[in-house]
Amino acid sequence: MDEKTTHIYNAILDGDVENTEAGVNKALESGLEPGFILAEGMIAAMKEVGRRFEADEYFVPEMLISAMAMKAGLTVLKPYLVKSEVKSMGTVAIGTVKGDLHDIGKNLVGLMLEGAGFEVKDLGVDVAPAQFVEAVVAGTVDIVALSALLTTTMPNMKNTIDALQQAGVRGKVKVMVGGAPVTQEYATLIGADGYSPDASQAVKLALTLL
Repeated sequence: MDEKTTHIYNAILDGDVENTEAGVNKALESGLEPGFILAEGMIAAMKEVGRRFEADEYFVPEMLISAMAMKAGLTVLKPYLVKSEVKSMGTVAIGTVKGDLHDIGKNLVGLMLEGAGFEVKDLGVDVAPAQFVEAVVAGTVDIVALSALLTTTMPNMKNTIDALQQAGVRGKVKVMVGGAPVTQEYATLIGADGYSPDASQAVKLALTLL
């Protein structure tokens, strides 16, 4: 790993926004390729964050601040990635389903997906099935990610999958679901393509779905 990408890598692990941004700027000024900075500095760091989370070395707060640092660095890097035509891993439309206003888990999953090189369209909270359909119809979406934290809103995951089916776009996308009350059994029951219990597993799931 290059010295400058090592700096970015360590800053992200430390959740240091200022040093991540400065590190990306220095790496760009030194002539490093944007794709190299993304892969070696950011994606590598977020993989390590995921590993530490799964090993109980990091917990949600540490994961969140690392993801925020990564996002800050990505904001600096993104225009250069676009210019150099670095392709994303895929596009994910993510949202908390209709009736549910919880967003911490959804936000963390979105950040982790961005850290893995995905383009993320965050539709927000209380997202109606029709809004997910619109996102799929409007652009190139590879994965629809549905979040619910309440047992009372979980049925809207099925309603969203049904709406995608009725609109004739279900076959164009993979659907992944998650949230505290959601289980693999429920995901299978409603016809989702995958279930993830946490943000780290969500990234692995998204990669396998593609």
